[in-house]
Amino acid sequence: MKALRVLGFLALAAAGISQPAPAPAANLTAVLEAEIVTLDPHYIGAYITRTFGYMVFDTLYAPDSNFNYRPQMAEGHTVSPDGLTWTFTLRDGLSFHDGSPVTANDVVASLRRWSTRAALGGRLMSVTQSLEAIDAKTFRLVLKEPYGLVIETLGTMASPTPFIMPERIARTPGTERITEIIGSGPFVYSRADHRPGDRMLLRRNASYVPRNEPADFLAGGKRVMIDALDIRVVPDGGTAAAALQAGEVDYMQYAPFDLLPQFERNRRITVLNFTGPHMFTGHFRLNHAAPPFDDPAIRAVLLRLVDQGEVMAGFGLGTRYARTCPAFFTCGGPNESDVGTNVLADPSIEAARTALRATRYNNEPIVLMVASDLEAAKVSTEILADRMRRAGFNVDAQVTDWATLLARRTRREGWHAYGVHALNVDLGSPLTNSVLNFNCQNSGNAGFMCFPRMTELFDAFARAPNAEARRVIAGEIQGIVYGQGVAVPWGQFAQPAAYRATLRNMIPSAIPLFWNVEKP
Repeated sequence: MKALRVLGFLALAAAGISQPAPAPAANLTAVLEAEIVTLDPHYIGAYITRTFGYMVFDTLYAPDSNFNYRPQMAEGHTVSPDGLTWTFTLRDGLSFHDGSPVTANDVVASLRRWSTRAALGGRLMSVTQSLEAIDAKTFRLVLKEPYGLVIETLGTMASPTPFIMPERIARTPGTERITEIIGSGPFVYSRADHRPGDRMLLRRNASYVPRNEPADFLAGGKRVMIDALDIRVVPDGGTAAAALQAGEVDYMQYAPFDLLPQFERNRRITVLNFTGPHMFTGHFRLNHAAPPFDDPAIRAVLLRLVDQGEVMAGFGLGTRYARTCPAFFTCGGPNESDVGTNVLADPSIEAARTALRATRYNNEPIVLMVASDLEAAKVSTEILADRMRRAGFNVDAQVTDWATLLARRTRREGWHAYGVHALNVDLGSPLTNSVLNFNCQNSGNAGFMCFPRMTELFDAFARAPNAEARRVIAGEIQGIVYGQGVAVPWGQFAQPAAYRATLRNMIPSAIPLFWNVEKP
């Protein structure tokens, strides 16, 4: 590991990146889930880009640990009696990293650009009559009709996230990546501090004015207690784990499943487990356009086949880190429902075999795409392939990397299913659930599915007056999902983080957050 340390600092010097004062100990060194490649936080929905966004940019509102949406860049808002006119005021002290003040024009331009890339933003704009700046600190949103999720939309953490950037940059079309990375968040990005393939140094924004409240998940005061966040690119999990144990890395976002027991025994390392909305839920996404999976009866066989407990056991995870979950919009979330879940009860090879014989399936090859470079996706799909074969399917499991899989899924033919997982914070709402929210949009991301009634229910969910009404509508959507064999859940699990025990006040979040934390 000494060589890793020496080579790392030589690379830093070669890149011309000076180490911030007063001492290297003031830098927190982190290994994240992947290299940060796309820096435009509106352009792509990748989780790693969202993590970068929360460090460098800021949002108008943000959820606290109880998922109450609180003002962040906003000082507050007022709403007209008819619910159509929303007037927002920005708080004092907001400035971008280039020194310019944050204005209402910046906000309006940023929201308009973001809405072209995010389904939730597009939905808000579809009911918007006007969005305009009133003065430097005030902007007004006028709706065509009442909309129940205005604040939740402006504060959503779903990716792409509504981060605010300077108007001149936000004028860049959403179809093009921005080339100048200037936010107003607690950390500052500079190309001079970025060596692609090696590391990125995000320095503390000395001009950032945090809110007065204590930090609470994504809400409250973002007080940076370190000089810089040193993000290293270490693709191999074993190498990153060894660096963490040696004290050369302070934080590792995804601790390898097989090393969790070893980390838990090490008094110098803290394992950060996650529950509820900070867990992941896995699904098998199905191609509704490719025969024979254009037949809902054949798709539905998989609901009788997939044993979530077997998948979780395949990961080597016990009940501390994993659980079965029949609710499509996650267990423990506000939209949890038992509608239609009877089809998931008591899965078995025999039940699936019987159900398959009752369909029109004629031994057509079923192509499963197995992502070799994502552990959870790989293991889950391998288990699915085995159970499908035993139930009577003719399975062709094709191993590929994740990038190739994403390219292949844009085609209507040549594949039938693959495993993938996403955070519960994104999956818990029909409007941000990545399995469903491209319904009827000819999208490979949604497996080319189209259920018009589901689209109607999305609209009803957005207009619902309260959380209970939304929960009932989510249950009806879940009934369509399981009744039509739209997709198949394969379990809910945590992907724990691990960090040096000397760090204090880490915010418990599946999205890595580096304000509030102290490194002695």
